[in-house]
Amino acid sequence: MMTIDRPTSSNTWPGKFRIKLLNRFFSLPDRTVLLLIMAVAVGLRILSAAYQGNAVTDLPGVFDQISYDGLARRVADGHGFSFAEGSWPVTRGGEPTAHWSYLYTLYLAAVYKLFGALPLLARLIQAVIAGILQPLLIWRIGTRLFNRTVGLVAAALSAVYIYFFYYAGALITETFYIVGILWLLDCAFRLTAAAQTDAGVRWQGWLEFGLAMGVTVLLRQVFLLFLPFLFLWLWWNLRGREAAGWQRFLGWSAVKGLAFATLVLALMITPFTIRNYRAFGTFVLLNTNAGYAIFWGNHPVHGTHFMPLLSGGAQQYRDLIPRELLPLNEAELDKALLKIGIQYVVDDPGRFVLLSISRLEEYFKFWPSADSGLVSNISRVGSFGICLPFMLYGIWLALAKTWKMKAMSERWNIALLLIFVVIYTSIHLFSWTLIRYRLPVDAVLLVFAALGITTLLERKQLAKGNFTAHV
Repeated sequence: MMTIDRPTSSNTWPGKFRIKLLNRFFSLPDRTVLLLIMAVAVGLRILSAAYQGNAVTDLPGVFDQISYDGLARRVADGHGFSFAEGSWPVTRGGEPTAHWSYLYTLYLAAVYKLFGALPLLARLIQAVIAGILQPLLIWRIGTRLFNRTVGLVAAALSAVYIYFFYYAGALITETFYIVGILWLLDCAFRLTAAAQTDAGVRWQGWLEFGLAMGVTVLLRQVFLLFLPFLFLWLWWNLRGREAAGWQRFLGWSAVKGLAFATLVLALMITPFTIRNYRAFGTFVLLNTNAGYAIFWGNHPVHGTHFMPLLSGGAQQYRDLIPRELLPLNEAELDKALLKIGIQYVVDDPGRFVLLSISRLEEYFKFWPSADSGLVSNISRVGSFGICLPFMLYGIWLALAKTWKMKAMSERWNIALLLIFVVIYTSIHLFSWTLIRYRLPVDAVLLVFAALGITTLLERKQLAKGNFTAHV
């Protein structure tokens, strides 16, 4: 489904470059350059996996891997989705949990069941998959939206982006989740491109789109909040391909395709919904974590300045939960906390606005801080800190120049990435914010960073070598 082909585009900017050092590299065939980028990406991610090793510890930013490892061991041993002892957030030992990603837990459990409880092996498999798919998908998106050079530079940035290869060695959902989002965006672009051909959109395209949705949502259910915007974008872009009449007015082909893809998504989620009802005796679509996030993220303990980690640690988070709610099972408690969290917002909307604004500091932090360790500071400054100026410049270029394009489809393609950045960022500014929750946005913004970098190299003519950004 995801082959190394060259997406087409009628856009030829930024045009010719004079880059002596990169001339020979970028003059190689696209497949060769991309394979070299993938090799670097896989190598760095394997090094990260080896560094994190076979032990599962509380490394900076990856505390959740302790929970995923413990849960996967229980599933592999036949105990189902439960912990042997009490676990975060307030799950009691031996009782069912739906707080964690089912798909990622099953991935770890499958590795442990087949090869033994070897976290290092799970890290290495994950590193290889991410090292191949992340650059490939970012290349496809960058090439389709701009040109081959932007696509290749974006892929290269993703290969060496410190956050990406650091988290690729951690037993948490981020790495596969980013791959899922990129896959889904690539599917959306290919669906709209196929609609412009004589063959049109085939059912296989909608099937792949549905599978990509299912994988992404099963890794992180928060992505469900972005799907309405993605559906609307697809409907709007595909309805114009219809023949005249009521079918074009309704966007009938798009409606049928989206309905089919939604059915695929529903079939992937339903087994876990059934499991949740049997486990908790109440309806839970997928995971029991939205209520906890809204409750803790908007609790009055923050005042008007969000604290990403409370000084009292996990115990302080538990102590914030009203005692009369603690006897409830995990699903009932999640629903109760959601109601309280929403009530916090309703009771004091002014504080909620100020609290959400304060989250910007944590979400977009790119500078070193005294309360962070060496690894965290290096990762932050060496990835987002370096790329942020190019990301912003690339966004400005895209906004300034896309309106000069004759093809509306190219404007809408760029708009989709920006819509994702705005919506996904807003979701976390209104709830719970950590730097690693921003990483899917980083992946998309690297396409704009690549545009900014290539344009600067063109304008400044940093070297005498010359090559053309072929489309």
